[in-house]
Amino acid sequence: MSKETDLLESVLNKTTTLVAGVRPDQASSPTPCPGYDVQTLVNHIVGWLRTFAATATDSPSDEDPAAFRVGDDPAGQCAEAAERAVAGFRSGPDDRPVQMSSTLPASMVVGMMLMEYVGHGWDLATATGQPVPYSDDEAEAALAAGHATLKPEYRGPDKTFGFELEPPADATAVERLVAFLGRNPRPSR
Repeated sequence: MSKETDLLESVLNKTTTLVAGVRPDQASSPTPCPGYDVQTLVNHIVGWLRTFAATATDSPSDEDPAAFRVGDDPAGQCAEAAERAVAGFRSGPDDRPVQMSSTLPASMVVGMMLMEYVGHGWDLATATGQPVPYSDDEAEAALAAGHATLKPEYRGPDKTFGFELEPPADATAVERLVAFLGRNPRPSR
């Protein structure tokens, strides 16, 4: 799993940098992620990363990622969870089972994380005026994972994901992923 895990490590490092770049006055700013302001998105990013880290290291947690709230050092919490997740995925084979809401191959969870963190990293960068840091390789791997795992029943009003949008003809890999996730890749400001 080294290539995908290497991509995940890079994505998580970049996402941590985005979390570190959030200014306190941006906490209540809206994001492209429906229903999430910047603070809610940061809580989601870090809370779920802690859950993924627990999964990757076979150390189940009773912590509810939806109820998680960051402390005084959200970037530090993000970096610590990212390091644990990457180390956990590197410690075993691609096909080893990991426990999420169901048992999944580790490689599938890594792919889901790529999609989650490139997508939400874009949301955070867009909402806070930071540059989108992800490479084409990272976004392409995230998009491939999305095509493999994101089922139509998860899309639509009041669902986790919006309906897939048609990206612009000259869209970057990140913009194609964002459109796949149901967001306008070029929102007007």
